[in-house]
Amino acid sequence: MIGGGRIGEALIAGLLEAGRAVKDLVVVETHADRAELLADRFGVRVTDAVTDAAVGADLLVVAVKPADVDAVLTELSKADLGGDRDQILVSLAAGVPTARLEGKLPAGFPVVRVMPNTPMLVGAGMSVLAAGRYAKPEQMELVTELLSTVGQVCVVPESQMDAVTAVSGSGPAYFFLVVEAMVEAGVGLGLTRDIAAQLVTQTMLGSAAMLAESGQSAVDLRAAVTSPAGTTAAAVRELERAGLRSAFLEALHAAKQRSAEQGTTTE
Repeated sequence: MIGGGRIGEALIAGLLEAGRAVKDLVVVETHADRAELLADRFGVRVTDAVTDAAVGADLLVVAVKPADVDAVLTELSKADLGGDRDQILVSLAAGVPTARLEGKLPAGFPVVRVMPNTPMLVGAGMSVLAAGRYAKPEQMELVTELLSTVGQVCVVPESQMDAVTAVSGSGPAYFFLVVEAMVEAGVGLGLTRDIAAQLVTQTMLGSAAMLAESGQSAVDLRAAVTSPAGTTAAAVRELERAGLRSAFLEALHAAKQRSAEQGTTTE
């Protein structure tokens, strides 16, 4: 595990909870405080050397920011990768295409690109996979199994990964922004902040459960709670008038564009 940030930590926790042995995990973390925290919390071996962790590893998970990917690949190039070993690199760096990764690894080295999201921190993440040119079906199954420990997994063509980043990768932030706005509105209506936060949080949680478990679409569920000339209809009308749909369309387009830009720059 190259990168011991929040996403890396979530994966470590998920793997251990799923029964993986502590001795099978090695974490690369250059920040001493994070390294100490991970070693104490999980009992895993933590090193600050990429080459040290790569030696003998079957699965290399790169869980760093896009700007740090090239530095990691430079360090990996110093390790004895490939050869007779059935190794695979899994990149969780947003916007970085498999071709860019493959170009800095030994010829034919299997790569899988993943777009995770932060709800994996509570075991409810959405991870989307795209196979590189050399990734085999059985390797994709291995990565799927790995990420299933922290939520749901699906596979898409890599051409769709920037859109995936915009929808689910960045999606939790949109959700939290809506929650924030609703809480503020509740306070403006005279509720205490604690009560407003409780109402909004549970409403969001329950609504998501209905959507996931009912088999009905969001359109149908919204219609079912929107009585003509009722309070919900009045609120929805104002949201539509304010351009909620177009705002989301423009926001996700901007996120997709930024994801594509990250694939061509180390910025």
